Amino acid sequence: MKQPLLAFNDKGIYCAQANVYLDPWRPVDNALITHGHSDHSRWGHKQYITHHMNVPIIKHRLGDIVVTGKDWNETFTINGVKFSFHPAGHIIGSAQIRVEHKGEIWVFTGDYKTEDDGISTPYEVVKCHTFITENTFGLPAFKWTPQDEVMTDVNNWWAQNKADGRTSILFGYTLGKAQRLLKYLDPSIGRIYTHGAVENMTEVLRTMVDFPETTRVTSLIKKEDFAGSIVLAPPSAHGSIWIRKMTPYVTGSASGWMAFRGARRRRAIDRGFVMSDHCDFQGLLESIKATGAEKIICTHGYSDIFSAYLREQGYDARTEHTQYEGDEDDAKTKTPAELADENADG
Repeated sequence: MKQPLLAFNDKGIYCAQANVYLDPWRPVDNALITHGHSDHSRWGHKQYITHHMNVPIIKHRLGDIVVTGKDWNETFTINGVKFSFHPAGHIIGSAQIRVEHKGEIWVFTGDYKTEDDGISTPYEVVKCHTFITENTFGLPAFKWTPQDEVMTDVNNWWAQNKADGRTSILFGYTLGKAQRLLKYLDPSIGRIYTHGAVENMTEVLRTMVDFPETTRVTSLIKKEDFAGSIVLAPPSAHGSIWIRKMTPYVTGSASGWMAFRGARRRRAIDRGFVMSDHCDFQGLLESIKATGAEKIICTHGYSDIFSAYLREQGYDARTEHTQYEGDEDDAKTKTPAELADENADG
């Protein structure tokens, strides 16, 4: 039986011909990395190869690593196998990995979204024979509202909270979601404060994106200074001692999971905004069709349900187990530096 170009094992997605792994979850010698979220870029590999925009991100997260940056569509060959990175649109620096050998082409998406968020390089369709796709929101119930409408709601919510004399605390991913929100917050409403973990990552990304001015939350800031402002923080800060100094406050969360009834209530959030850095159901289907691929491998998310649906549509689709989590609550493997960030500044 012919060996597949990419195979799933206990360390990750493996290309035996090139002896490299794609987003491995256990330490390996050679790792190609799609993006900076910690379930895809883990510590301990001997050599990392990624898109050059992702280099400062994973260096910030992982520390002193050996890493090589590549340009979009730049082809590099390892033992006869051609690799290249293509925009995934998920977060800044996120990539799909194209793998070609003897005329056979596979594409691994990592995490991706098709809506242009204005800060990430927009998703690019890459033609292939086999497409490895995430399915984080692979149910018809997930249908996203356009970003500009969501951000109008966010800014109106902030303005109303200010009129009521309250602080707005908005939770979102430290990497990706927080910067997407920050980019479109209206500074004319008030001051934008950031949790230390959000500020540290935003500082890394300011060389690539023009963000509004922010103020890091420290113990030196007085309680009354927060009134009418907005504070960007990771979900892990919710319910912590850290936010008590901002009383009276109103909480909000930006996540694709806010599309589920009850999600806001379970998380004790005052206001939910449906905004995801992943494709919705229709986005997944359109992306798969556009690749021209006949074979589809579904990884994290609603993979069993989604792959079954694809088979009904005539695709050769199956599910593979991975350690990618694909959620939107920062419930990912954190490095010691990230844990320190989240516990810093009061």
